[in-house]
Amino acid sequence: MSDLGYGLVTGIIFGFLLQKARVIRYDKQIAALRLLDMTIVKFMFTSILVAMVGVYLLKDLGIVKLSLKPAVLGGNIVGGLIFGIGWGLLGYCPGTQLGALGEGRWDSIWGIIGMLVGAGIFAEMFPFLKNTVLKWGDLGKITIPQILGINHWIVIVAFVIIGILTFRWFEKKGL
Repeated sequence: MSDLGYGLVTGIIFGFLLQKARVIRYDKQIAALRLLDMTIVKFMFTSILVAMVGVYLLKDLGIVKLSLKPAVLGGNIVGGLIFGIGWGLLGYCPGTQLGALGEGRWDSIWGIIGMLVGAGIFAEMFPFLKNTVLKWGDLGKITIPQILGINHWIVIVAFVIIGILTFRWFEKKGL
């Protein structure tokens, strides 16, 4: 199977899980933004934890090679602000917009149009951004374990423990 085929299959599985977890629902999105329902946070953090374990296990077994992208603070901050503003205005993040459209919620089409327009603007502005925003705070290709100078499994185990404790706290608070 090609890389595109793997991407298609994993995308379908991820979309199915988004729908089954009910995280593509507008009311869940708004409740997450208002810190009233942590379903989306739990879903995404679980995905991150599983990916951390899986990717580093595959790396350590020599099955995959990591291809790190540089950590650029300017791009992350500006991109995060644009992402957050769009999510707050629309009540959907990019993945959930597509899932909502798949469920027949036509209000999500505005966010999809916005993403396409935004991608076009980014493409047109890339030469300018490449020499400005995408250079601000360029930390290079680094990872948290490299910064701390420790084995990646120590960081992964710490994140898993923090995740479990956070999930338990959310459950106690009814979130």
